[in-house]
Amino acid sequence: MVKLMPPTYVNPYVKRGKTDAADAEVICEAVTPPTMRFVAIKSMDQQAALMLHRTRDLLVRQRTMLINGLRGHLAEFGIIAAKGPGGVKVVVEALREAQEQLPEAARLALHGIVDQLRNLATAIERLEARIVAWHRTNVVSRRLATIPGIGPITASAIAAADPDGSLF
Repeated sequence: MVKLMPPTYVNPYVKRGKTDAADAEVICEAVTPPTMRFVAIKSMDQQAALMLHRTRDLLVRQRTMLINGLRGHLAEFGIIAAKGPGGVKVVVEALREAQEQLPEAARLALHGIVDQLRNLATAIERLEARIVAWHRTNVVSRRLATIPGIGPITASAIAAADPDGSLF
């Protein structure tokens, strides 16, 4: 059985000279203590599920950046809205209402941001649907979702990130 260990556990054993032989020696030395803990190996299915979660996280961060940019640009023209999802709807509606008062270049830029927000919303929804589908097929994820406060997204993230909970 292959065992993996976190790179940070190997660092204290590193000596001078960066060669493959030196690295191999350090790794062999690092795995010998009886109290050494190892990283469980994830299946390809778990890696794929983690990729869905990481991609979703990236898109959510991009959405936040776009929302902040849209709010900031509109504030330059005196159009202010509350934070949060409700504020985004209000600000997009305010943009529609104030279109005629805004310069053409500003309208073009702002509508580009709104279009990107719509595209991201669609992409995030698709990823969440795939995550929920994976959750339904995974026994561990479904079991985790029975814990109060843990839904399919969190349960599937835990199940994909931690292949062997007994190591904790």
